[in-house]
Amino acid sequence: MAFLPITREEMLQRGWDRPDFVLVTGDAYVDHPSFGTAIISRVLESRGYKVAILPQPDWHSAEDFKRFGRPRLAFLINSGNVDSMVNHFSVMKHRRKEDSYSPGGIAGKRPDRAVMVYCNRAREAYKDVPIVIGGLEASLRRMAHYDYWEDKVRRSILVDSRADLLIYGMGERAVVEIAEALDSGIAAQDISWIPGTVWRARGITAEELASPGGPLGPKGVVLPPWEEVSSSKAAYAESFRLQYRNNDYISGVPMAELYGSQAVIQNPPAEPLSTEELDEVYELPYEGDYHPSYEEQGGVPAIREVKFSITANRGCFGGCAFCALTYHQGREVRGRSKESIVREAEALIRKPDFKGYIHDVGGPSANFYKPACEKQKKAGVCRTRDCLYPEPCKNMTIDHSDYLDVLRAVRGLPKVKKVFIRSGIRFDYLMADKDDTFFRELCEHHISGTLKVAPEHISPRVLGAMRKPSAKVFDAFSKKYRAINQELGKKQYLIPYLISSHPGATLEDAIEVALYLQRTGFVPDQVQDFYPTPGTLATCMYYTGLDPLTGKDVYVEKDLRRKHMQRALLHFNKKENRNLVREALETAGRQDLIPVLLGGPAAGRGDAPKKSGPSAGQRGAAPAGKKGGAPSRPAGRGRGPRTPR
Repeated sequence: MAFLPITREEMLQRGWDRPDFVLVTGDAYVDHPSFGTAIISRVLESRGYKVAILPQPDWHSAEDFKRFGRPRLAFLINSGNVDSMVNHFSVMKHRRKEDSYSPGGIAGKRPDRAVMVYCNRAREAYKDVPIVIGGLEASLRRMAHYDYWEDKVRRSILVDSRADLLIYGMGERAVVEIAEALDSGIAAQDISWIPGTVWRARGITAEELASPGGPLGPKGVVLPPWEEVSSSKAAYAESFRLQYRNNDYISGVPMAELYGSQAVIQNPPAEPLSTEELDEVYELPYEGDYHPSYEEQGGVPAIREVKFSITANRGCFGGCAFCALTYHQGREVRGRSKESIVREAEALIRKPDFKGYIHDVGGPSANFYKPACEKQKKAGVCRTRDCLYPEPCKNMTIDHSDYLDVLRAVRGLPKVKKVFIRSGIRFDYLMADKDDTFFRELCEHHISGTLKVAPEHISPRVLGAMRKPSAKVFDAFSKKYRAINQELGKKQYLIPYLISSHPGATLEDAIEVALYLQRTGFVPDQVQDFYPTPGTLATCMYYTGLDPLTGKDVYVEKDLRRKHMQRALLHFNKKENRNLVREALETAGRQDLIPVLLGGPAAGRGDAPKKSGPSAGQRGAAPAGKKGGAPSRPAGRGRGPRTPR
């Protein structure tokens, strides 16, 4: 095994005079399958193509884009594992001081709106070389989209970047088909048929788009044009609704968005990889680490969480409004085989720095391991119904046995001391399982003192906007968690994730959460302010004030002071929040609650309660088996990929 070349010297050592593809990325080069750049490059390599990696190039001129000479087939461009604007800015639009995807964690190694900047420089370097964009930034901006940082609707990134093609979703199938088409001599502007891609039709009218013989075919959908979605919030919501309902490879149809005399056309999604194909992708010859050239700079911090973690599945049928997974990976879950996962675990064990701990075996939601129901395999996901919201669908197959079989096999390997689950347990799906075997083994074998779960809120109104289960489900889960741990003789804790200022959330809703936390003893260590990132249902709500799926109005808090109040209420126990909590209660006319939240023996000083039970780094709610009690502060998040603050 060897890293792919990132310098001209490394390329020449391989005997290449030029690469077939130059893959430009905003991240440092980490050859690990948790990084999209690694997967796409290794997939192309496995098909016989020569791929050079251009990580974090100097974008101030075109010179660095000439490092490997003219690529034979194309530039492939992504911003990295995270949208570059999210990577650079907090939800309060403060510039971040660190970048975990850069050597030494040093920020500033990529430009704002990296995909667009890189495309401009690549075009400047070699005007006639095709440019294909992909990754999260391109995928979630594939059509007109609300941009939080400019507070306006921007055009499709395919138009603004002047790229030739856009790959959305998980791009293994699409990138191979594009490579084969380019290699056969087909011009990039003529590649229009590949699922999971977006392309441009030039010199076309709305009438031609809508005609049965047009580029969309008889079943295609013409979205409201750019002029409408950029000026009318109702049109924007309608466009998002149509896109949201056509994001399945079986039931989805082609869609087009008109920009004057050109149209951006989205083909239906690519079929998710099968179990056998996932096995093949994740068993390609990755080095499993960052390029050695970064060693002197302290390495790349992002590898730490994932180096000894294993991806077991893709896709998510959870449908949370604030999450972009539905729009990017899709709702149909596909899992790897137990045999492939065990082989990867055995490879991790052989690494010299393995300490006996597998940090995660999971995915977007760890306990989703296969499609939600048999119908999805034949007819696609339901267009107008969710699998878990407002409650589990009666047709859903609720079964943890295959995933549990994987966990048993991995934890039974020699030299494995513990297998953790850090990518998140979907507790409503767990509670719907009448067989408690997985729940018990989860508590017995796969928790390091605390289990992190995501109720996100307590108010029925907000949970409805989030498309999350009732708080009663979380209460029942908490009770059962305590009972199982008591039976096992374990003191293990729950850490709840919470979101403040989500669309639908008022100051009164935040007060309801604060009272719930005070009553139950939960003390969240971190609260995430809602971050309106491209591609999510909640971001559409934030911009339009409408639920695009129902057409109903949604309250959106945009006043900065009141947003701070909501967040402070969810941390009412912190000393530094006392004044904001008091102001929030007075603003809401709930002065009667001031002694409840700010007075009394436990919280009156504004300090966290005294430590009890687990050590620092494993603190959470009251220990299992004790109802209430003096809670201690929990550790931070560890759920795997979530939108950074």
